[in-house]
Amino acid sequence: MMKRHAAPSTIVSFSWLLILLLPILTAGFADRLQAYDPPPSLLKTALQREHKPEEIKSLRVREGAPFKIALFADLHFGENAWTDWGPQQDVNSIKVMSSVLDDESPDFVIYLGDVITANNIPIANASLYWDKAISPTRARGIPWASIFGNHDDAPFEWPMEWFSSPGIPPIHCPAPNASSCSGGSYCSFRGTQRIELMKKEIEHNLLTLSKNGPKDLWPSISNYVLQLSSSDDPESPVLFMYFLDSGGGSYPEVISNAQAEWFQHVSEEINPDSRVPEVIFWHIPSKAYKNVAPRLRIHKPCVGSMNKEKVAAQEAELGIMNMLVKRSSVKAVFAGHNHGLDWCCPYKKLWLCYARHTGYGGYGNWPRGARILEINDQPFYIKTWIRMEDGNEHSQIILSP
Repeated sequence: MMKRHAAPSTIVSFSWLLILLLPILTAGFADRLQAYDPPPSLLKTALQREHKPEEIKSLRVREGAPFKIALFADLHFGENAWTDWGPQQDVNSIKVMSSVLDDESPDFVIYLGDVITANNIPIANASLYWDKAISPTRARGIPWASIFGNHDDAPFEWPMEWFSSPGIPPIHCPAPNASSCSGGSYCSFRGTQRIELMKKEIEHNLLTLSKNGPKDLWPSISNYVLQLSSSDDPESPVLFMYFLDSGGGSYPEVISNAQAEWFQHVSEEINPDSRVPEVIFWHIPSKAYKNVAPRLRIHKPCVGSMNKEKVAAQEAELGIMNMLVKRSSVKAVFAGHNHGLDWCCPYKKLWLCYARHTGYGGYGNWPRGARILEINDQPFYIKTWIRMEDGNEHSQIILSP
């Protein structure tokens, strides 16, 4: 948040006012969400960030405890909002996330793309559904970051049945500046661009660590890196997490050569000797996933519980995988997109992993859940497993040292 000639006391007062108004601004979801009651930790974090903006995009391991991350993939909020079925799927998805968050108590959450199904959302401001999707994490005072999937800014797809009897159903669309997904008659079928979705997430949430990324990587947006710091020293990195936009929706499903070169430049600058471990997050799996995919059942060295479909990979490989395999510090890549896959398989010197289909939106009726990552500092290792909606846990594996 920019500070212009405001006294510190004014800034703090505005922060408190903003936090107290959050429940009012999100009141449109009260019928499906619990009232937002920011915990003391969130209030403290908000005030600290007003005075220390340089720390907004940093994370730190707690002393004596591993750092835990929950991956929420393919939530697909906003599907078929004009039916009874669609809104109920969003309610069910909130229940999945709430269950995982309460069972695992993660330090950080990553939204791994396809947060919304824009091609099903006929409103001018699709960020209303985006905001609804992140609400369980925000309500618990947990910081998060997000990347885009192929459905997040996809153009609206007109249902063919609308053009037969009985015709187009009644659609209630809120005004672009509304704070609720219901009511109004401001329908729009142009969608909300990636840059607008990210802008609104960043502007309206104190706990997000998401970034737009470099402008010269356009039309790709969510390209950035976050540092996880040691509990002993905030300047001492334990892990670098890279977020890359794998495209789709408004442009081809691909990680461009420009993105690959950006990764190479940034990684060599901040981690020149590859001493600090690195992990990568994007939505659509690269073609390398096809090379390691189990044929039928999942056998060692792969670990997982679900192999129900073929890998739906990016349209082209334009250099990013070559960059990753050359760096000994890169330990794993995590992707979503395929709802029927949840395995991890080794690929050369790193691991290629799927998350787990978290949302009730999107195709497939397989049980929902989330991949959990546990980062241990000393000694360093990454442990991961799947936490299911019903509380069960499976497919645990240590991906490194």
